[in-house]
Amino acid sequence: MVAGFLGLTTSTATAESVVSRIDVYSPSMDRWISNDVISPAGGRPAPTFYLLTGVGGGEDGISWFNNTGVREFFADKHVNVVMPVGGKFSMYTDWNADDPVLGRNKWQTYLTKELPAAVDARYGTTGVNALGGVSMAGGPVLDLAAQAPGLYRAVGSYSGCPRTSDPLGQAAVRAMVEVRGGGNTANMWGPPGGPQWVDHDPLVNAERLRGTTLFISTGNGVPGPVDRIDSPAMIPGVVPGAALEAVTNLCTAALRDRFHQLGIPATFSFRPEGTHSWGLFEADLRASWPLIASAVGA
Repeated sequence: MVAGFLGLTTSTATAESVVSRIDVYSPSMDRWISNDVISPAGGRPAPTFYLLTGVGGGEDGISWFNNTGVREFFADKHVNVVMPVGGKFSMYTDWNADDPVLGRNKWQTYLTKELPAAVDARYGTTGVNALGGVSMAGGPVLDLAAQAPGLYRAVGSYSGCPRTSDPLGQAAVRAMVEVRGGGNTANMWGPPGGPQWVDHDPLVNAERLRGTTLFISTGNGVPGPVDRIDSPAMIPGVVPGAALEAVTNLCTAALRDRFHQLGIPATFSFRPEGTHSWGLFEADLRASWPLIASAVGA
């Protein structure tokens, strides 16, 4: 069976946009993947912004769609925003082998081939794409752009760790895939530190990103107004969120230095506050949009 749509499961419309959930069949994973889509009303071709979420893949109900105001923000913008639901603990990459816990993961194939073909066919897009991702997806979106040159004109990487092959990068990946997800990274890219870990490292392969419009952001782990910690129920997440964002800050600083060394243009945003929170993520998404919109003609 080739990639394609099962159809709409939900759809709501306003004068400016249509919000839908669509199911796309993935031949590489032999399953249907749900995707939340915000598309402009009127039917004119528009570029597409693929937006990936964090370690739970949105399967846990935590996502751009559910935890931010993306529907309102993109309602009046001439762009298709496609948010896949799936990919928990996968690093959004193609795994070498099926995992006893996490199953079959061929997310690079789905995101760079199967999903764009289906979206372009259904929505009559301009064929111009951008890609964004947060937390677990913050590094993989840069890797996906490096692995599929020319597919994305712009990439937004928000609070991620864009390194995989050095000790810090390996530790970050294994913390997400193995500690939190219960998977085995050897089924993903082979033994840690092996050739595939290097091939998927945006820090090592920064040269492949030359020519792509890039926005890369991080907080510094210090709680602040940007986190929107406005209820006592949110307080328990502050300490782990602070530690996570401190790590992404280190990773992002290393990538900035690497880009500077190579003379690769990119926009880096280092906020003087911010923990690993949806308040920070949404603020950086909104800050990145003018740059991404200009690159894709939205």
